[in-house]
Amino acid sequence: MATDPTLLRYMTRFRCIAERCEDTCCSGLRVPVSEAHWQRMQATVASSPEETERLYQLVLPNPDGASTPEHAFIQMRPDGHCPFLDTERLCSLQRRHGDAVLPDICATFPRVVTKWGERVEVTGTLACPEVARQCLLAEDAVEPVSEPSLSQHVPRPESARHLPLDEADAYGFHADTVRAAMLRLLHRREYPLASRLALLGHLAYGLDSFYFRGTESFRGEERAGTEARLAEVLQGFESPDALEAMHRDFSALALPGGPCVGLFTSVLKARMAAGRGERFTTLLQGVLESLRLGEGSPGELDAAWGTYAERWRRLEALHGARVRQYFHNYATHHLWRSPFTEAPSLLAYVFRLVLRVGLLRLALVGHPRVAALCLEPSPTPVSQEQLDRAAVETFQLVAKHVEQAPDFLSLAEGLVGPGRGADALGKVLVFATF
Repeated sequence: MATDPTLLRYMTRFRCIAERCEDTCCSGLRVPVSEAHWQRMQATVASSPEETERLYQLVLPNPDGASTPEHAFIQMRPDGHCPFLDTERLCSLQRRHGDAVLPDICATFPRVVTKWGERVEVTGTLACPEVARQCLLAEDAVEPVSEPSLSQHVPRPESARHLPLDEADAYGFHADTVRAAMLRLLHRREYPLASRLALLGHLAYGLDSFYFRGTESFRGEERAGTEARLAEVLQGFESPDALEAMHRDFSALALPGGPCVGLFTSVLKARMAAGRGERFTTLLQGVLESLRLGEGSPGELDAAWGTYAERWRRLEALHGARVRQYFHNYATHHLWRSPFTEAPSLLAYVFRLVLRVGLLRLALVGHPRVAALCLEPSPTPVSQEQLDRAAVETFQLVAKHVEQAPDFLSLAEGLVGPGRGADALGKVLVFATF
């Protein structure tokens, strides 16, 4: 039986602010066009030879051919912006012909609709500044709520990505139960986020030997025993004593901070070199200059680590509750927005989350506005407003230009591989301490 769609509360509040937005939806992104929408676009402009010619110049066939669902791609301008934007940074196609002419990604962005069997979930992408504001700045933003009307919040709900809940695929079939356990750990806010990420790593490791993509441990005569084992592992992470012991052990770990700073710096420099737009380049230049990261020598990286650690201590003293809210909301949003079944293992998924959190922490404390705030003697309403602006800018630009970039995803995969075993857990714990 179908149930009402579930939305994270921030998506019930989201409204596009159009020309008032500091960014444009498509800048810096690759916009695919399905064959059906390509045909619709052609039919829509068919009465205008000038528009038809322009369409053929700006929408180019997918070089990979028919082997992928992306029939074509919009050829973005050298500055990363869509060629269909008008002088007011609005879509000229939409203005002239309405929403129906738009590819699915243009019509639905920044909404992310996922269908688990018959259950529908709606989240957003923080690549949109207004979604980032709604997600990060409200205490209750990531609470799940039921909404009877999906069409009120989501155009083209039929374009949702489908994740079947088939008993033959145990990884997906038990995903809802496992994610619920992960969310409960994330909501143990008596522990710092670093410890909660470590707990997620330990949970993933506890399931690692039998719960992963392609597992056959739930088949045939093994099924009942494996399901009981799954329940037993999850139940173990309900024990306050067990969680406290893992927290204590994790808190005793010491991080070699310089190498981690070096890794995150190389990621940011690579994305900046790719020419990701003026706002992104300006932010990263400010971060690198603020932390005095130039050539990346070991001494320079160690010094940057010291600056980073000291700023975090100061930021915690001045605006601790606010900063903790940003990252709690971000991590919770991630578990809803990005199904772990898209990763080969739960450990690989947790590692990618930990890596993203570390990168965001470095970028946030390196933000020039945050660096200035850390020098102030006490917090004020104005300083919190400035911090909020810096956080929204940092999370949004990193989400848009780094998190889904092929080179960043390849880095994460290369660092953790398939994400199995004690070695993968060790990497989760190391980066969680950052």
